[in-house]
Amino acid sequence: MSELLVLYYSRHGSVAQMAQLIARGMEKVPGCSARIRTVPAVSTVCEATADSIPDAGPPYVTPYDLRECSGLALGSPTRFGNMAAALKYFLDGTSALWLSGALIGKPAAVFTSTSSLHGGQESTLLSMMLPLLHHGMLLTGLPYSETALMNTTTGGTPYGASHFAGADNSKPLSADEQQLCRALGKRLAETALKLGT
Repeated sequence: MSELLVLYYSRHGSVAQMAQLIARGMEKVPGCSARIRTVPAVSTVCEATADSIPDAGPPYVTPYDLRECSGLALGSPTRFGNMAAALKYFLDGTSALWLSGALIGKPAAVFTSTSSLHGGQESTLLSMMLPLLHHGMLLTGLPYSETALMNTTTGGTPYGASHFAGADNSKPLSADEQQLCRALGKRLAETALKLGT
């Protein structure tokens, strides 16, 4: 069984919903399963720590989750055209995995949600790709053979799945956005199987 990791940070729930859809896409591929993990928020108080188990939702990620996965889908809301600090904080602490080469050759994909349609979806996706490239991961995006990519009037990019949540973060994922999330998960899982990671 090939187990893929869906790792995300979500503030208002949209990225968490996308993570669930990506996991469903992964699990449509025979021989693949999805493990969903999140990261704690960054504290505004120096040296404050969160409980090791979140109040709700999936468990917090550990280096073991990354080391053992066959592929990685990484998600974050947009913060001024970049990934959220909580996700970057976690990634900044993965030096031991980098030194050991644990992620080299594994496929990866990225996804995001923004409050405005032109709020930096693509630059956020690109910012999440940078540490993955440093880890030696192989990036997968969404090809234009996914018809929703050409038809969407909300989120969706060839760099990865995206969602336009609206100024108050209340817009539900559109049918196109949902389809592209599932397609991204499926593509990542199929790639992991082909690579034998």
